[in-house]
Amino acid sequence: MGNNKKRNGNGEKTVQTLCSLPEIQERDLSHLSDRRRARLILSLSRAWVNGTTLTYYFFDEPKKWSANKAQKEAVRNAFMTWKEVGIGLNFHEVSNAEDAIIKIGFDQSDGSWSYVGRDCIDHASNPNERTTNYGWDLTTPHGNDTALHEIGHILGFHHAHQNQRAGIVWNEEEVYRRLGGSPNFWPREVTHWNIIRKIPLASAIGTDWDKDSIMQYAFESGMINTPEEYQDNPLIPNPGLSPIDIQTIKSLYPEVEPDIPELNEFESRAFNVSPGDQLNFHIETKENRKYTIQTFGTLDTIMVLFEDKDGTEEYISADDDSGQDFNSQITTRLHKGKKYIVRLRLFYAENQGRGSIMLY
Repeated sequence: MGNNKKRNGNGEKTVQTLCSLPEIQERDLSHLSDRRRARLILSLSRAWVNGTTLTYYFFDEPKKWSANKAQKEAVRNAFMTWKEVGIGLNFHEVSNAEDAIIKIGFDQSDGSWSYVGRDCIDHASNPNERTTNYGWDLTTPHGNDTALHEIGHILGFHHAHQNQRAGIVWNEEEVYRRLGGSPNFWPREVTHWNIIRKIPLASAIGTDWDKDSIMQYAFESGMINTPEEYQDNPLIPNPGLSPIDIQTIKSLYPEVEPDIPELNEFESRAFNVSPGDQLNFHIETKENRKYTIQTFGTLDTIMVLFEDKDGTEEYISADDDSGQDFNSQITTRLHKGKKYIVRLRLFYAENQGRGSIMLY
């Protein structure tokens, strides 16, 4: 899970240091009168477009952010574990922070934490800023779960115990007391943000509680009032990715078809898709000039443009028009002879998922 654990004298596992998330507020969609529309937008607001190559970088400077080969290898192996369940996302290590979407530090004094999903680019755009930190040894028996847990956040997962459908009723003052002491020393507001606070159902990837999720903390007995079984027993998730973790991530990011249609200049491509579905097109331009890619219709979408460099997709630009009254549009200079891919995910469409896309 996102915590480092040990056993007490009775053999019971107890909580040590816990993963803490940066405080990013949910998108304000109060201006939308259609609550279904708002719900669909929030449900995918932190998800990547499927097929994205998440480039990642390990900091070597400053020194306190660096790690030895074994720590880095543990993270590489965790990326591979997520990939090997069969998802459409790809992971690629780069040697420059400027080329990375995910920027990883190993500051032992800063705990383990990560931005969630697209918050990695929306709220940590400075190439010298970490998006993820590992704050303890990843080569211990539980270190593998820590690496998997933080990557779960990168993929868009929140903490499982904050799911409203978990039905957890906390012994709140006991939670504040224990996490306010050693080894976490969390102020009440940090404990509330990471433990007590409930994630809106619309914002949670996966709707039901999975007590064995890699995103579930372990908790000592006495911290939970309901479910009653945890009043006298600790909540200890099974190690590794749970079957529900695997099912959920494959549903969100299914394997991508290798052959995708071409989007030709000045050719409108009509589509009819459901919320959450995605369209993919490849582009091969015939001249060097500034191009515009635009959707048409009453739609909420995110559109992302990549350059295909020998099979690795490099992010160029994106536009998220969700919750607004205009269409997604990318205007940028494209070059003759180079290959590009545009990926379009639909949040909501007023006219039964109908719209179109054009390159001009």
